[in-house]
Amino acid sequence: MYDTSFFRFTFVTLVLTFLSLGAMNAQGKYFTRSGTISFVSDALLEKNEAVNNKVSAAIDASTGKVEFIVLIKSFQFKKALMQEHFNENYMESGKYPKSTFSGRITNLKDIDFTKDGAYKVMVTGVLTMHGVTKDVATQGTINIVKGVANVQSKIRVKLADYNIQIPAIVKDKVAQEVDVMIDCKLKKV
Repeated sequence: MYDTSFFRFTFVTLVLTFLSLGAMNAQGKYFTRSGTISFVSDALLEKNEAVNNKVSAAIDASTGKVEFIVLIKSFQFKKALMQEHFNENYMESGKYPKSTFSGRITNLKDIDFTKDGAYKVMVTGVLTMHGVTKDVATQGTINIVKGVANVQSKIRVKLADYNIQIPAIVKDKVAQEVDVMIDCKLKKV
């Protein structure tokens, strides 16, 4: 004869396993190719702003892994001359065409990607820009609305940390530190 308690236990264990796998899958992966990163260089004599609406970003909600890729030439300025100087002289976008961030959400347990709401996030990782890679830690917000994750954060970047040289002749027109704002809507894939 068969021991029915063993079969019940096995069946319940399998059901619970599949349910937990389903819950992990429900967290899913989020992605965009049209995220926005902007920055403000508020110098002594001049304020420069640029926007890039072609940012690729991904979040793996089950592991907390976060990735961003930014094409430098996609930044748009109000002044064409500033855009030219930015690409040719400061960022050298022909030599360093992209900037990347690779990191992890460190408080992943506090975020429920399956439930609408605003969640504070802490992220650590590495930012590579102008051929230099540095450790970065920042805070931000993920707003979950109907399965879309809207990521917002702000990072202060010191240009000297990334070997970005500002010529002495324009040092009063370009700030040595810039505020980089991230605003990306990632859809579940």
